[in-house]
Amino acid sequence: MPVINFSFNDLKSLMGKDIDFETLVERLPMMGADIHTAQKDDDELAFEFFPDRPDLYSVEGIARAFSAFLGINPGLRKYEVSESDLVLNVDPSVEKVRPFIWSALVTGVEMNDYLIRSVMDIQEKLHLTVGRNRRKVAIGIHDSDSISSPFLYTTSAPDEMSFFPLQGTREMTPREILEQHDKGRAYAFVLEGKDRYPMILDRDQNVLSFPPIINGIVTTVTEETKNILIDCTGTDLSALKVTVNILVTALAEREAKIHSVKIVRGSESMAAPDLDPWKISVPMGMVSELTGIREPPEKLIELLARMGFDANAVDSSLSVDVPAYRYDILHPADIIEDIAKAYGYERFGGKLPKYSTLGVSDSEFDFWEVLRNAMIGLGYLEVSTLTLTGREDQYGRTRRPEPNKLVEVMNPRSGDHSILRTSLLPELLAILRRNKHRDLPQRIFEVGEVVEELRNSGRLAGASIHAKASFTEMKSMVEGVLRSVGIGLKIAPVDDPSFIRGRCANVLIDGEASGLFGEVHPEVISSFELGYPIAAFELRVSPVMKGTNDSWAR
Repeated sequence: MPVINFSFNDLKSLMGKDIDFETLVERLPMMGADIHTAQKDDDELAFEFFPDRPDLYSVEGIARAFSAFLGINPGLRKYEVSESDLVLNVDPSVEKVRPFIWSALVTGVEMNDYLIRSVMDIQEKLHLTVGRNRRKVAIGIHDSDSISSPFLYTTSAPDEMSFFPLQGTREMTPREILEQHDKGRAYAFVLEGKDRYPMILDRDQNVLSFPPIINGIVTTVTEETKNILIDCTGTDLSALKVTVNILVTALAEREAKIHSVKIVRGSESMAAPDLDPWKISVPMGMVSELTGIREPPEKLIELLARMGFDANAVDSSLSVDVPAYRYDILHPADIIEDIAKAYGYERFGGKLPKYSTLGVSDSEFDFWEVLRNAMIGLGYLEVSTLTLTGREDQYGRTRRPEPNKLVEVMNPRSGDHSILRTSLLPELLAILRRNKHRDLPQRIFEVGEVVEELRNSGRLAGASIHAKASFTEMKSMVEGVLRSVGIGLKIAPVDDPSFIRGRCANVLIDGEASGLFGEVHPEVISSFELGYPIAAFELRVSPVMKGTNDSWAR
């Protein structure tokens, strides 16, 4: 979990309340945090916060949430967004490189040691979490007084432009930065395979930023900076919006003023940021069903105010206003979880069970462990991916048709997490894509569940990427796994869109097609932005387990 370091005195100043140390260490964990380092006589504190609450990745966000939780300043925090004359034009060339940008102007910033430290820390935490190490979201923070509107988000050929980057010693082209600059080498993998690179310019062609790599020196933020321009670029517009919202509201907690930037894309224009709260309806019966809390509507509304929401009762439901910086609210259950936190987990009580029982592990999960050990013994590295995924990875990039029966997420906040996976193989290819800057060969596997015909199904999948990955390698791999549980390999030819025709085979167990293996199709390799041959397999665990006649357990 992300560790947030902050000053206790700074926290109290932001809250406008002189709370004592005992209150902090007793009550703050009730919001969803663990104490990392906290000594009574030490001003420096460190708390671990759950990764689903990026709005708490700064001392400003913690102060806002904690003051509401303690009843000092409950309810929805409102922030005014004034218009500015700043315009940011988006060139169509960015569509195939890094398609989205979002922005904001913040004025009246009072730079001090606390704020500089906080901004650097929250930027780093957001890059790693919401930003997926800058691949999904990258943040640029600029001194706006040194540049002129309108700005342009465009692209450049590797050697077309040059500018003086932060922490640089001379003007450099984008290619030189990626090859020679520390930040360029660290994040070059994000732009690997691109023939043009994103750039943000001002009216006078000054380079503000080469996202997601580094800013230009012309917009360096110093202790004298009063007005800040924020840009966020990336591949997921909803993630960009909430990132900007988190940043600007954190600055606004220190009395800074938020202003909009007009973003023009073709014939469309939008004002960024958008801090209007959005609404979610929560059935009151669902609150008691999930938590056992049976309180009147006015009490539930009071509990929600202590978690930073505004709410009112509408018939048998609560209509809840959700702050624009709350990235974690996806479902009424998330609101109910916050009601439980405000109510106090310590109040739920409990009692000892009437009967003594012994738990026994599920036999299929025991068999997973057998397969896991076999794969590790064959030199593969285990990975674990999310059950929620997106259509593009599961079907678009794999060339596979979308099944009729698919479990979808209602109102997903991200296209990357809109369905339940039906195959492990695309998730392994996505892992390889994120690690393509690492040395080869790479051999990874996963044992996990997919949803097949609306039912959970255990799967084992593996993938090997290197210059000589082949059908023969994967045949030997699958044969080794099956032999380890006492099954001989029988195969039959099969055509699968994800594999090369003639280099793919079904695995037969008791005459049933129970998986497949082969060489991944070049179009699939290319769609996952990979550049080397890949051999892979995927097996259904249940028929493999049945084929062993439980010999593995004896």
